[in-house]
Amino acid sequence: MKNHMFLTYPLICFLFLSSFVYGQLDYKYYDTTCPNLIKIVRNGVWSAISNDTRMPASLLRLHFHDCFVNGCDGSILLDDTSTFTGEKNAFPNRNSARGYEVIDAIKANVEKACPSTVSCTDILTLAAREAIYLTRGPFWSVCLGRRDSLTASQNAANDQLPSPFEPLVNITAKFVSKGLDVKDVVVL
Repeated sequence: MKNHMFLTYPLICFLFLSSFVYGQLDYKYYDTTCPNLIKIVRNGVWSAISNDTRMPASLLRLHFHDCFVNGCDGSILLDDTSTFTGEKNAFPNRNSARGYEVIDAIKANVEKACPSTVSCTDILTLAAREAIYLTRGPFWSVCLGRRDSLTASQNAANDQLPSPFEPLVNITAKFVSKGLDVKDVVVL
């Protein structure tokens, strides 16, 4: 239980603060335009967890990697195009960030219920929260209404995300630059 509490505080702080990326966020942002959003996301996450018990950690990590580079904007979800190389294949994400297919499946179900309404970044944020909550972790309210990024930068991801091969002092400095601390380094 002590380890659970050790993880809870920094996790809630990071995710609560990540919900304030843009100005007009609201807990009830989709209440009238997509009233079943939470249920759709929760069902998608539950299905994914049933197939892969590592998925809660993967969805949290995916959300963390998205938010760490230019804020919580869904840019980690973008595929490479002819005009830019995205974040998916950045060195710190390669063989590390996973769960893209879960977000894609949830997005497809959300689109069936509420076409062209919910951003991918809000789906990713909710999926991370639901993954933790469904595995008996803490629940926190999520402000919604983020807009998806239309571009991504592999260079920014390579520069900003901590690499597993960096010295701890460099990793800690990257966390501090984002308003996090040593405890968050250990947790995340």
